[in-house]
Amino acid sequence: MMRRMGEGALMIVVLVLVCGLGVKGDASDHRYKEGEHVPLYANKVGPFHNPSETYRYYDLPFCAPDNVADKKEALGEILNGDRLVDAPYELNFREDKQSKSICKKTLSKEDVAKLRDAVAKDYYFQMYYDDLPLWGFLGKFDKDKIDPTEYKYLLFKHIHFDVAYNDDRVIEINVQTDNNLAVDITEDKEVNVEFSYSVTWKKTDIPFEKRMDKYSKSSSMPQHLEIHWFSIINSCVTVLLLTGFLATILMRVLKNDFIKYSHDDEALEDQEETGWKYIHGDVFRFPKHKSLFSAVIGSGTQLLALAIFIFLLALVGVFYPYNRGALFTALVVIYALTSGIAGYTATSFYLQLEGTNWVRNLLLTGFLFCGPLFLTFSFLNTVAIAYSATAALPFGTILVIILIWTLVTAPLLVLGGVAGKNGKTEFQAPCRTTKYPREIPQLPWYRGTIPQMAMAGFLPFSAIYIELYYIFASVWGHKIYTIYSILFIVFIILIIVTAFITVALTYFQLAVEDHEWWWRSVLCGGSTGIFIFCYCLYYYHARSDMSGFMQTSFFFGYMACVCYGFFLMLGTVGFRASLLFVRHIYRSIKCE
Repeated sequence: MMRRMGEGALMIVVLVLVCGLGVKGDASDHRYKEGEHVPLYANKVGPFHNPSETYRYYDLPFCAPDNVADKKEALGEILNGDRLVDAPYELNFREDKQSKSICKKTLSKEDVAKLRDAVAKDYYFQMYYDDLPLWGFLGKFDKDKIDPTEYKYLLFKHIHFDVAYNDDRVIEINVQTDNNLAVDITEDKEVNVEFSYSVTWKKTDIPFEKRMDKYSKSSSMPQHLEIHWFSIINSCVTVLLLTGFLATILMRVLKNDFIKYSHDDEALEDQEETGWKYIHGDVFRFPKHKSLFSAVIGSGTQLLALAIFIFLLALVGVFYPYNRGALFTALVVIYALTSGIAGYTATSFYLQLEGTNWVRNLLLTGFLFCGPLFLTFSFLNTVAIAYSATAALPFGTILVIILIWTLVTAPLLVLGGVAGKNGKTEFQAPCRTTKYPREIPQLPWYRGTIPQMAMAGFLPFSAIYIELYYIFASVWGHKIYTIYSILFIVFIILIIVTAFITVALTYFQLAVEDHEWWWRSVLCGGSTGIFIFCYCLYYYHARSDMSGFMQTSFFFGYMACVCYGFFLMLGTVGFRASLLFVRHIYRSIKCE
C-alpha cells in the first residue's frame, strides 16, 4: 500500500516538473528564418504600484484577434498570475513595418471611462516576445493644471517595437510610445480610434546566451552592489563583535561555574545553592503541550530544508530574471517532497517526549503551517475572484494543488511519521529529572517572555533588514533581485545569530533558576518573524505606493504566512541550538 502511494506521489511530481518552470515560446530552439512568425503573447494589465492587482489583457477594450487563444501555462506561471493570450501584433522575424493598422474601434462612453480610470492609475501592460518580457504604459495624464479635475488624459494608440537580433535569434526588444500619437479620453463621449504599431529590426553582437543579462544589471550595478556588500560587512562585523563578546563572557562564566561546581569542599555545602547546576533535576523536564511543541519542531525543520533547497536551485541559476514561475513551481514541489522530514522529525521527537497519540501529533504537524496558509489563500482567492483579477486561481489549478497535497504531501508525511515511530530513540538527558518541579523564583519584568523575545529578535533582524528592502522591492514591486549568493550569506548569518543569541538567553534564564526554557527558546528564536512583520507595516506605509483593498489584503495576508514560516523555522533553530548547549553544560558537571 505504502509503495503504491509513493509511486503515485512520484508520478505527480514528474508531471508537475514536465509542465516546465517558465514561460516558453512555440519555437523551442528560438531560431527563426526571415519573415517567420515569432510568438508574441499579451500577458496582463494592472496598476503599476499594485503588483498583485493584475487583469487579463483583453479585459480592457483593446483590439482583439478573431479567435483569442490562451497559451497553455505551467503551474508556476498560473500561481504568478500570468494569463498569456495571443497578442494582436505581428512581429515577424527581421520584417520592418511602418504604421501598421491593427483595427479601427469606436470606444463607447463606458469604454472611455474604463480606459481613463486605467490611465489615472498608471496601468501598464506586459507581454512576452520569444520569452523576452516587455512592458509599456497604456497612456498618461497631463498634470499641467493645479486642479485634478482639469487633468488631461491621453491614451496611446500607437506602439513602436525596437527589436535586436543576432544571426537567426531574437536578442532584445523594447517598446516606445509617443505622446503625439495619442487620443484624448478626458471627456465622457464616444471616441473613434485607429490602433497601430511599427517595428524596426537592428543587428546586435550580443550572444543569445547573454540576452537575459540586461534584466539583472539593475541589481548588480556598482552602487547597488556596494550597498549589498556594505550590508554584509556591517552584519558580519556586528555579528563577530557581539558573538565574540558574548562567547567570551559565556565561556568565562561557564568556566568559573564548572570550577565552582566541581569543588567538593565542605564549605560549599553550607552555602545556599544557587545557579544553573541546582536546577539539573528540572531542566530536562518535558515541556507543556508536547504534541504542539513537536509539531512546531517538525514543521520548522521542513521549512529550513525547503529554504536550503531553494537557495541551492537559486545558486545554480534556475531562477533567472522574469522566470518567477520557476520559483513558485519549486516551492510547491519541494514543500511536498520535504513533508517526510516534518513527519519524521515531529513523530520521533514526540515519542522521545513520551507522547502517546502520535497519529494526532502527525495530523497537527501536517496542518500547522498548511492550515493557516490554506485559510489565507481561500480568503485572498475569493477577493481576487471578486475583483476578476488574474491572481484568482482557476479550478483546475486548485485541483492540481489539492492532488499534490493528497498524493504527495500527505503520503510522505505519513511515511515520515511511520519511520519516526519505528526508529524511536530515548531522549538523551545527562541528568535525571526529579518527580516534582522546583519552584521558579520571582524574576524582574525584563526576564519575562516578551522582553526576552524583543531582545532575541532585534539582533538577527538588524543583520538582515537592509537586504529585506531589496527582496520586498522585487517581490512587491518591479525591481529584479538576482544576487542570490549575497542573499545566501545573509541567510547563513541569520541562522548563526539566531542560534547564538538564543543560546545566550537560555543560559541567562537557567542562571536565575528558571528551568522552563523549552518554549522560551522557540519563542525567542522565532521572534525575528515578528520583527519582519513589523517591517512589512513600515514598508507598506513608507516605502511603497500600494493601495486598494485587494493589494493590501494580498500583501499583509501572504506576508503574515511568510513571517509565520520564519517564526517556525528560526524557532526550531533556536531550540536545537539551546538543546545542544544545555546538554553540553549539564554533561560537563556531576549531577547527583
